[in-house]
Amino acid sequence: MKLSVVVPCFNEEDNIEKLKTEFFPVVEKLIGSSVDGGQINSIEVVFVDDGSKDGTYDALNGAFGTFSHKSISVKFERHDVNRGLGAAIRTGFSVVTGDIIVTTDSDGTYHFSTIPSLLEHLNGKVAFVTASPYHPKGDVVGVPGYRIFLSRGASLLYRILLNWKIHTYTALYRAYRREVIDEIPFAADDFLGGTELMVKAMLKGYQVDEFPAALHPRMFGVSKAKLVKTIGSHLNFQSRLVLHRLHIRSLFAD
Repeated sequence: MKLSVVVPCFNEEDNIEKLKTEFFPVVEKLIGSSVDGGQINSIEVVFVDDGSKDGTYDALNGAFGTFSHKSISVKFERHDVNRGLGAAIRTGFSVVTGDIIVTTDSDGTYHFSTIPSLLEHLNGKVAFVTASPYHPKGDVVGVPGYRIFLSRGASLLYRILLNWKIHTYTALYRAYRREVIDEIPFAADDFLGGTELMVKAMLKGYQVDEFPAALHPRMFGVSKAKLVKTIGSHLNFQSRLVLHRLHIRSLFAD
């Protein structure tokens, strides 16, 4: 079984050392581990530099360009300009070759050490797993209240519209079976991208499980969420979701 890990990056030069000391040791330990009865025998890590204006791309190449491991490969993708998180995820998905794909924040706001626990939830009929700080067993540690209010509020609306049992719809930190990213297209370039993918997969009948996780604040840099635009994107998508649900009901009513 091959595992791919997609790591979008935008102005993350200060976090490259964290990736080197906290992320890659976890990746190396995943070789030989089991996921849903299969064994991970190779891993590829795909860094996507989303048009960074600092030295992110050079720092990534400097830290990992000469990395050598018989079972681990590293790929670098780059956008000439900043296109957004959703676009970065799509670029990563376009080059991955793994049976299972993990997407993770480059700043470690969800601790990299929890990747094995995230993968443990990908079993049976579960097609993808999402980190869930808003799950009753999840946690939020030191993150500014306004960010949590907006994110939790968006997830609350998706719970009402889609599935009340799922608590978090906005996390990037996830694990997917290959069929999900092959079969479910998403168009949003911004922070809506991951939510759009999740919602569309659920509407197609793919089973999701939550990994109760702790969300931590960034140690370096600033959050890349453009709040007003992000709120507008979610509200627009939610209105389309409402219309979709009403259309389905009208079909059954007829």
